[in-house]
Amino acid sequence: MPQPTQGDVHVNRPLSNLSIAYMQNALGFVADKVFPNITVSKQSDVYYIYDRTFFNRNEMEVRAPSTRSKRIGYEVSTTPYYCPVYAIGHDIADPVRANADSPIVLDRDATQLVSQQGMIKRETLWASKYFGPSIWGTDQTSGSDWDTAGDPIPQIRTAKRTVLLATGIEPNTLVLGKQAADLLLDNAAVVDRVIYGTQNEVSKVRMSNIAALLEIDRIFVMSAIQNTAEEGAAESNAFIGTGLDALLCYSAPNPGLMTPSAGYTFSWNGLMGSSAMGGRIKRFRDEPIESDTIELQMAVDHKLTAAELGYFFDDVTAA
Repeated sequence: MPQPTQGDVHVNRPLSNLSIAYMQNALGFVADKVFPNITVSKQSDVYYIYDRTFFNRNEMEVRAPSTRSKRIGYEVSTTPYYCPVYAIGHDIADPVRANADSPIVLDRDATQLVSQQGMIKRETLWASKYFGPSIWGTDQTSGSDWDTAGDPIPQIRTAKRTVLLATGIEPNTLVLGKQAADLLLDNAAVVDRVIYGTQNEVSKVRMSNIAALLEIDRIFVMSAIQNTAEEGAAESNAFIGTGLDALLCYSAPNPGLMTPSAGYTFSWNGLMGSSAMGGRIKRFRDEPIESDTIELQMAVDHKLTAAELGYFFDDVTAA
């Protein structure tokens, strides 16, 4: 064998300009986008709810001379919120830091690790509070048929009218599971209407076209995933938002007094260093174990504030 060999003249080392990590696109997460965020200085408190039935009556009457106008009133109640504190951390041991090769940047990698964990946690909390049956004022549990042969347009418009009739407020937001979004984009009736209205090719149909067609301000697609397997077990990925479901709701463009919204997010920023979204990342020394710790902490409550302002499609297939 000719000497020297390839193994003699080269020792494999990590590339300094390439590494592979699976960080999900933040656009696939909806928990911080769908409903208004309220920063609160206390972990728990209450907010007022006005009884809408008093505001939607027609009680004005003719007033005779020298008489008082008819007097009416309204009822108000309170409901609490509570922001649990969630936390996750990653330890960087001194020997690991001292022995790390380029392009490993331990503090950066740890920050990305805990940040993605925080995004996934927030998304799963959001989905458990909002994205499921038996939560909202109306559930459609069968016969949606958003497949190619069906027509989701009149179904979504019926849902809009249902919420409008129940509340006097028309929904402005549609949240889609990933598979439901794909069905909507490929649906023949939707594609025909979009092409007829825009003279675009089928390949150019976008969610913005569908939003304009349905007269809905915003459409979000829940494409974030989570691995539900324990460490060491075979990977088991699933969409956080059930893929074939959809939520039509009203979300207040801006939070405020006497401003209804199907949901509100309460973020506790009273903790030192917390952001407007109720979270913070900090780095601190854990001397007893000779490590630096990168820790993410957040305190948030996704609160259903008006069930009547939501309409849920539970499985949009024909089955």
